[in-house]
Amino acid sequence: MLDVLVVAPHPDDAELGMGGAIMKFLDEGLAVGILDLTNGEPTPLGSPEIRTRETAAASQILGISWRENLGLANRSLEPTLDARAKLAGVFRTTRPRWIFAPYWVDAHPDHTAATELVEAARFWAKLTKTDLPGDPHHPQRLFYYYAFHLRQVPQPAFVLDISGYWDRKQAAIECYRSQFVDNYSGLVERLRDMASTWGFLIGTRYGEPFASREPVGLSSMKTLI
Repeated sequence: MLDVLVVAPHPDDAELGMGGAIMKFLDEGLAVGILDLTNGEPTPLGSPEIRTRETAAASQILGISWRENLGLANRSLEPTLDARAKLAGVFRTTRPRWIFAPYWVDAHPDHTAATELVEAARFWAKLTKTDLPGDPHHPQRLFYYYAFHLRQVPQPAFVLDISGYWDRKQAAIECYRSQFVDNYSGLVERLRDMASTWGFLIGTRYGEPFASREPVGLSSMKTLI
């Protein structure tokens, strides 16, 4: 049983988009899992074996104990009925309260396909009279993280303070050296600058932005920064 399930098109997307949030949720006592939809291969310098080792190392840094791979095809990810059933089955068996998926606008076809797949599977997960595993379950909320390939400024629904987690987030990202070796230092610098900018906007050192298609409810104004 999970409180939070982060769905990532490829290994490294969860770390890039919300590595700080994942660690913060864990420290707050939430049960957090990551489901990678594909193994991310082929890539120029990677292999399935390399990506498996990198993912395991990053998961250890994050503190994640539940991480699985749905085994869908990289580069040709599609929101098919078969894939929807597989993902809905995971939702029904892990029963997360909150799901995090990639932002719905992106230049990467795998990312937009992943988001469409998550949204459809969330609906299917609550169906009765099906052959899906587990009991019907409808995750309470669906939020979106930014790990996208467009040169645009996000307009998030909220920004989470991750000031105490940047160094570990960077260390988790560093595990995927096969993906960033050509421009590693430049990438980390840009990511730090972006996190610093989001932190500045909410009055903290670092932040991570998140989107929502639905209003975000508050039980109290005391939780606002």
